[in-house]
Amino acid sequence: MTSTRQRWWHRLWGWLEGAQASRTSYFLIVASTLALTAIGVIMVLSASSVENIGGQGSYASLTSQGVYAVVGLVMMFWLSRWRPDTLRRYSWILVIAAIVLLVLVFTPLGREINGNRNWIFIGGFSFQPSEAAKLALAVWGAHILAVKERLLTSFWHTVIPLVPVGVLIVLLVLLGKDLGTVLVLLTVLAALLFTSGFRLRYLFAGGAVGLVAVAAATLTSENRRVRIDAWMGQCDHVTDPCYQYEHGIYALATGGWWGAGLGQSRQKWSYIPEAENDFIFTILGEELGLIGALLVIGLFVALTIGLFRVAYRADNLFVRVCTGAIMAWLIGQAFLNIAMVTGLLPVIGVPLPFISAGGSALMMALMAVGVVLSFARDERRRALESESTPSTTTPKKGTVA
Repeated sequence: MTSTRQRWWHRLWGWLEGAQASRTSYFLIVASTLALTAIGVIMVLSASSVENIGGQGSYASLTSQGVYAVVGLVMMFWLSRWRPDTLRRYSWILVIAAIVLLVLVFTPLGREINGNRNWIFIGGFSFQPSEAAKLALAVWGAHILAVKERLLTSFWHTVIPLVPVGVLIVLLVLLGKDLGTVLVLLTVLAALLFTSGFRLRYLFAGGAVGLVAVAAATLTSENRRVRIDAWMGQCDHVTDPCYQYEHGIYALATGGWWGAGLGQSRQKWSYIPEAENDFIFTILGEELGLIGALLVIGLFVALTIGLFRVAYRADNLFVRVCTGAIMAWLIGQAFLNIAMVTGLLPVIGVPLPFISAGGSALMMALMAVGVVLSFARDERRRALESESTPSTTTPKKGTVA
């Protein structure tokens, strides 16, 4: 029995690692990303069509989200043509630009929406700098750790300047009261340290400090305290904090196995606040049923496998750390969102990557995938070069060279 289990595990691990991962990882990542993006555009149109009837029109979201999806895909394939060295060369520009944009949120260009000040409005366009900060932190942090590769056995060389800059970005986002994005950024920072070989006891200690800080931020905000109370079943507050979560559960329960049909959701008729954004997974479950929900989860699993293959097979520290951080960002955020709408976690306002409405979030997620695709292409290119290089080994005696 033990040998059978070992053989099964070795086969599973071999499949995850991929004997031809350099050939398949790229297409696995591209296929899952394209499918998630297409489902997202369709679901945003469906979830927002009713509330937009009396305003911009039922198809307004198709225009906005569709344009952002097209631009994001163009950027994704453009970045996939970059070499890892080029990404590293621009990493400092990325992180400095992200910090500057986060500071601009607190100028007259910034605007507060739903209690969070995390938007910049310039002309007729809006942008969420915290989304750009996720990608900038992942690329720049990986570059810094790769530069210090031989010094990573030292605690201080590992954490400086990565942790101070990461904490600065987190504090700027926290000042805008966006605790959900703070959790994602902390996940990215932890992934950078973990994949670089940082000692686990230091990570656990840092995680404990982070949890205390998040708890303090929660206790000092009445809105967040009410959300925690609602998650624990205390719904007697005057704002009715359980309303959104309860109607989300109603939507998922109504969907059943096969769903009510695309466009046939009842809860999107102004029953669920932010139906096209944070709670879009509930509308998806209502219209497409359990099968549709499992399909989306399966696509995220496929994306995880593709990202894991790129990181696992990388012989370059920058590639491995950057891919690990991006995987922690996208998959970790997807987990937080699905856990939130199903009641496993309190409502914290984290959108579902590729699916939820939001142009800047969609574009940054697609650009992050483009960065990993550049790594997969570079791995494939180097593999082809090694295959085409003639062997220089001396033939054995008695054989024909």
